[in-house]
Amino acid sequence: MREKYLILALFLQLSCFSQNKEVLYNFTSIPQSSLVNPGADVSYKYYFGFPVLSGVSANLGSSSFSVYDLFADNGVDFNDKVRSIVNKSSRNDKVVTNQQLEIFSGGFRVGGRESRSYISFGVYQEFDFFMYMPKDLAILALDGNKDYMGKVFNLGDLNVKAEVLSVFHVGFHKKMNDKLVLGARAKIYSSGANATSVHNSGSIYTVQELGTPNLYTQIISSNLELKTSGLSTFTKDEYDGNIARDIANNTFFNGSLGLGLDAGVTYYLKENLQVTASIVDLGFVNQSKDIETLTYKGTYQYQGANPDFTNPDDPENVFDEFKKAIPRDTLYNKYTTWRPTKIYTSVEYAFGKHRSNDDCNCKEQVKERYRNAAGLQFFAMTAPREPLVAVTAFYKRNIFEKLDLKATYTVDTFSSTNIGLGLSGTIWKLNIYALVNNVLEYKDISKASSAAFQLGINFVFQDSED
Repeated sequence: MREKYLILALFLQLSCFSQNKEVLYNFTSIPQSSLVNPGADVSYKYYFGFPVLSGVSANLGSSSFSVYDLFADNGVDFNDKVRSIVNKSSRNDKVVTNQQLEIFSGGFRVGGRESRSYISFGVYQEFDFFMYMPKDLAILALDGNKDYMGKVFNLGDLNVKAEVLSVFHVGFHKKMNDKLVLGARAKIYSSGANATSVHNSGSIYTVQELGTPNLYTQIISSNLELKTSGLSTFTKDEYDGNIARDIANNTFFNGSLGLGLDAGVTYYLKENLQVTASIVDLGFVNQSKDIETLTYKGTYQYQGANPDFTNPDDPENVFDEFKKAIPRDTLYNKYTTWRPTKIYTSVEYAFGKHRSNDDCNCKEQVKERYRNAAGLQFFAMTAPREPLVAVTAFYKRNIFEKLDLKATYTVDTFSSTNIGLGLSGTIWKLNIYALVNNVLEYKDISKASSAAFQLGINFVFQDSED
């Protein structure tokens, strides 16, 4: 396959998923809100998620281009579109992919009717992908170095990691008093496949000799490394299995293991004024199954006619000399990867008090709550060069007794006009929720800088049913 089509495949990965769940965070009528804050102020007698359908999320976006930029029927040659995207991008454009599928989940109160302690548990599958735009490598793949004499191409632009894993978790949270809620969640990670290449450096430099238009000096300094776990089996000639099935089996039953921790808090400064904070996925995976590390380390210097590294039969043995100077080595050492850790904080002010007879502990009890709430949220996620951050303003409204709305406005890496909407409703014991963001872009999704959805179905039981 030609190099330009390899780089096109790379671009198609720039559709990306952000791990910020700004609509779900502190949307406490949804049990899954405790996954982004174990200290969320949620209460129930017990609940369980509809298997596989209790939490499904996908999030699409790009920090440098849209699908329309690539595939618009505007008479522009496709190769020119790709080249335009490369030229306007920077090495700091990010690709962040996250997908989650909740296999099962549940929770229950510990103790009697008056207890404020809860245990939750579950299993979900997750896929992560992170990459910085390798701009210099993209230019080389598309145009070569003919028009870039004297330019130093940075091999350190290559910075990528990907992983598919399952997460087994158990959480505990307790309302300590009317002001303070604390929670924590322990996690066991099982990684089915991992690829990591983040500590790269090196350069490619070519200059034309003065007065000799056909003679060049080229210096290639390479310090490239790719670590993989759970993948090398599939590259062997003798492998004849089903890749998707085998990765799924490794993910849930035979993966590399790791440990993680979530923690969260909700504190009421006043009855109608709360602050929250949480840290999610503070953990690691010890990559130990089917491990392989490929390295390309060394320095090669060439002087003469323009070299052709794709022709092993070159009479000057350029290809053999290059392989000797920058050999490919394979190592089999275990390595550790750290999970992308997320931090959330928020402040929320509630107003519009009303009285309700809905789902109280005894039929004659009347409880008070607020119909409206507004506030700010902050999100940050660890990344190889610098953290990803987002700021969200939100408004929540209790429309009916069992129907809640949340609207958000978020400024992040991918968009400054990201408006999200979420609905959570309960019919009998069936809680159904649907969350989307960047709704203004849905009029032409191909031009969207980002788009996301999350939905789920739970069964929630309260004491009034005893």
